[in-house]
Order: sequence, then C-alpha cells, then structure tokens
Amino acid sequence: MPELPEVELARATVDQHALNRKIADVDDHDEWECRPHHPGDLRTALVGRRLTAARRRGKSMWCETSGTGRSRTPGPLLGLHLGMSGRIIVTDRRGKPSEGGDRLGRFATAVEQIERKPVWVRFTLVFEDGGKLMLFDKRRLGRVRLDPDLDALGPDAEEVGVAEFRERLSRGTAPVKARLLDQSVIAGVGNLLADETLWRARISPQRRVDTLDRDDLTTLHKALHRATKAAIRHGGVHTGEVIGFRRAGAHCPRCGAEMTRATVGGRTTWWCPQEQR
Repeated sequence: MPELPEVELARATVDQHALNRKIADVDDHDEWECRPHHPGDLRTALVGRRLTAARRRGKSMWCETSGTGRSRTPGPLLGLHLGMSGRIIVTDRRGKPSEGGDRLGRFATAVEQIERKPVWVRFTLVFEDGGKLMLFDKRRLGRVRLDPDLDALGPDAEEVGVAEFRERLSRGTAPVKARLLDQSVIAGVGNLLADETLWRARISPQRRVDTLDRDDLTTLHKALHRATKAAIRHGGVHTGEVIGFRRAGAHCPRCGAEMTRATVGGRTTWWCPQEQR
C-alpha cells in the first residue's frame, strides 16, 4: 500500500489545490469505498462546506471542513485513505489536474487511466467553481469516511523526536523491522521504507530491538528521517537508494555484497549481510 511519502504527496496536492473551495456536490455512490456510510450520507454532510486544512499522520490522511453558511462551527473531518494504489486528483476550474499518491508505473498520470476506466474514480467532491477532488483507486481498497478514528496510531514517522523514537522502538524483543512496521509504535513506515531505513542505518532487519543501544537507535532515527524526506522529495519510496536492489542476484550498492532475502515481520525483506549487523 502507499507508504508515508506517497500519502504526503497526496496530502500536499489537497493542501495546495483544494482548500477553501466551496463544495457544491458529492459523488459517494461507491458503498464499499465509503462504508459504513450509505450513498448520500457524505453528500449531506459536506455540501456547502469547504476543506480548510489537509492533515496526515503516518499513512492516514484527513481534511478539516468549515461550517455552512455563516456558521463558524467546524464540520466533520473527511478521512481519505488511499488503500493499496490510490491517488488524489484535484482539478482547477478549467479542468487542469494536479495529483499525488501511489505511483502509476508506465502511465504518466491517473487522468490517462480515468479516460479508459472512469469507474476507477471512487469518490468525488465537485466544487462550486467547476473543479473537482477525486479519489482514483483501481483496486477499490481505499476508504472515505467521516471523523476517522486515529487513536490507534503512534506518532508520525516524519515528525517523531529522537527521545520518543528510542523509547517506543526499544520496547519488547521483536525484530527491529517488525517493530518499525507496527503502526501503533510509529505511524507511516511500510515495507520499502523500512528496508531503506535499515540499510541506511546498517542494521539487520532481524536484529532484536532489545539488543539495540542508544547509539543504534539514534542512528536509526536519523536514517528514518532522511529516508522519509528523500522519498517525499523524489516522488515516493520506490526512489530509495537500495530499493532497486531488492531482488535475486542483486548486490549492495555500497559494498557489492549479494543481497539477502527472508521474511521478517510477515513481509519480504532484503538487506546487505556484509554491512547490516
């Protein structure tokens, strides 16, 4: 599924192009994507409001909404979850699109795919100026819901401070990769970002967290922040320095050792056996 960097790119798209535009209509017909709401529920809740802020914690994204009319009482939060392959597309009043989210492979934009399969647009806000915000989701694994519950999430991986990171990550005896993937510990790290972070920190994904000392945890925190910011800057986790070498027969881009593969934390994992200890 999209990891923190992809969700941040989607959030930034909303922040830059969709805020403070009055919502004139809502297409919430997809009962699976919009569950537990029924068709029309989201429309009733959102028409007449404006998106006032776009927020994110880990892989979860939501928008704050305004009151209606002259009311200053805020409206509900609008949760937008990208699922495994979602993208957010926002068009201006002339129809020019901006988009962010999961990468599209050989297709340049989601708009190209929508022309072939309009059904892949699962949810739409129509703005009074004629523009739209659309959730494009080929696999239909995203979610749109009002007032999403965020209580189970740990602190955001991009923002967590080093002291809190050390304290939360070092609890228990799990392999360090499994601990990084636990969204209740640190929110936002997925399989690729975990492998990139551990490779940058030169720490084995199989190493138990109770064997990591203060310096190890500080190094890991720094690696996570750098890997996350680089992925956001370059367009997603697939741009990581070691990601292209996560395959059979590939060699570590630093030292040349053949990469090792195993399952850690229930996920396929690659690392350099020479450098990551």
